Amino acid sequence: MLDTPHRRYNALTGEWVLVSPHRAKRPWLGQVEKLSPETLPAYDPTCYLCPRNERAGGIFNPDYVNTFAFENDFAALLPDSVDEVPASSHPLFVSVPETGHCLVVCFSPRHDLTLPELDLPAIENVLSTWAQNSADMGNEDYIHYVQVFENKGAMMGCSNPHPHSQLWAQSQLPNEIIKELATQTEYFKINNRPLLVDYVKEEHKRKERILFSNDHFTALVPYWAVWPFEVLVTAHRPSASLKELSASETSALAEVFKQVTTRYDNLFEISFPYSMGFHQAPADGQPHPEWVLHAHFYPPLLRSATVRKFMVGYEMLAMPQRDITPEVAVERLRSLSDVHYKHREK
Repeated sequence: MLDTPHRRYNALTGEWVLVSPHRAKRPWLGQVEKLSPETLPAYDPTCYLCPRNERAGGIFNPDYVNTFAFENDFAALLPDSVDEVPASSHPLFVSVPETGHCLVVCFSPRHDLTLPELDLPAIENVLSTWAQNSADMGNEDYIHYVQVFENKGAMMGCSNPHPHSQLWAQSQLPNEIIKELATQTEYFKINNRPLLVDYVKEEHKRKERILFSNDHFTALVPYWAVWPFEVLVTAHRPSASLKELSASETSALAEVFKQVTTRYDNLFEISFPYSMGFHQAPADGQPHPEWVLHAHFYPPLLRSATVRKFMVGYEMLAMPQRDITPEVAVERLRSLSDVHYKHREK
């Protein structure tokens, strides 16, 4: 295993990451994060996401019992903003309209249960809700991409502890999708096979970065990981979207999500913060044989529950950099129990 500085190529984005394993031994005198309270009530009368409670504009949530999806009361995208952006008269000052709409999806009525603490049928229900709403939003004529994502924890900017996620549908492709579409399309043209299908096969041959796998999905710390305990979850077959998954694939994906998020929580025995998002193919009505459905988990924690990785300085001005190698990170995650620390026998 390399323990000297080196660069790794991200075949999915066409970018590089600097790996500096020797820096993991340096002393830490930087910022120490405050831990969020671990004990939350099952229902919070002041939470605008809990059942029966009031949201913005005097809207009351229904007494929901499973997932609950609704239009974001403070959406970042609007369906009718086309005429708001003035035409540019200079190539260095270009603005274009961006339209769309945003949903919030609560995982369950429980204010205190995050994904790893839900049972598998409940996680499957969350996945099915994401799939159906993605498909419905993507079927609108002016929508060309739907982003499903979850920000977990105050450290990741989550504004409400009630476990929830978001879907943003927009009229143009976002930056990360443009990059991944280009690399996957180019690889498919040359090899007549999807990039991520080949990548997962190669990772299984090497085994050193695999975290968990079943018949339909694999979770691994990618060779090019930027965040300390970053995880990539990818399908084993070309599949453009969540809606294309069969019932058995949805069950398999729920199992993988349960495994990944449980190990995250067990790493430092806290509700582990992260940003997670699915990358689906563009919703442009075209076939995408090059695309393989996948999800990225980007958690910020580095050394402990209170020490995080900051993307500053060199990362902001030059390129991403990491200290512990992906191989070390996955070994730490693999060594953890798949039983949530809150549910172990004392």
